[in-house]
Amino acid sequence: MGIFGRKDTATTTVPAPVSPDLAALSGDYAIDPAHSTLGFTARHAMVTNVKGKFLDFSGELHLDGSDPSRSTASLDITMDSIDTGSVDRDGHLRSADFFRTDVFPTMTFRSTAAQALGGDDYRITGDLTILGTTRPVTIDLEFNGAAKDPFGNERVGFEGKAEILRSDWGLTWNAALETGGVLVSDRIKLNFDISAIRKA
Repeated sequence: MGIFGRKDTATTTVPAPVSPDLAALSGDYAIDPAHSTLGFTARHAMVTNVKGKFLDFSGELHLDGSDPSRSTASLDITMDSIDTGSVDRDGHLRSADFFRTDVFPTMTFRSTAAQALGGDDYRITGDLTILGTTRPVTIDLEFNGAAKDPFGNERVGFEGKAEILRSDWGLTWNAALETGGVLVSDRIKLNFDISAIRKA
């Protein structure tokens, strides 16, 4: 992330140039849930968007300035912490119709590859596991910078987005509308706003 490698058009891999500031960010980081957001958006009844987020999660980043392609990310999300602003809807999402949180309490992401796209833009690919099913996901990231907070923590920040089809993970519940179409879209937009603290 921030520090991901890229390939040229030839068959050999050429490391992306790393600025001294970027190289200084190399290290291990823990995602700070209090200052991060993991959100999603689904189309509802074909006419509006419903947004939600997860309140309980943890994750780690490894940023490698000397070989950016070896940067990694992992994320563990507690599915019972889903929050869409509606108690009834959240209960339905936790049920057997959707996430079956009593059987599958956690959703996980483990990165498998990373690359720089130019400027502050990066791409990370990894395995997303939901309901015991693992599928690849590609996340586009923007590096927002680094800073030391008033408590002495060294922080890095990223914004990310991705799109998935929930049916790829067996999330197929739906209801037909009298006017045509379905109640919940198959396509789900994921969005991330991440603040991570360098480990001691």
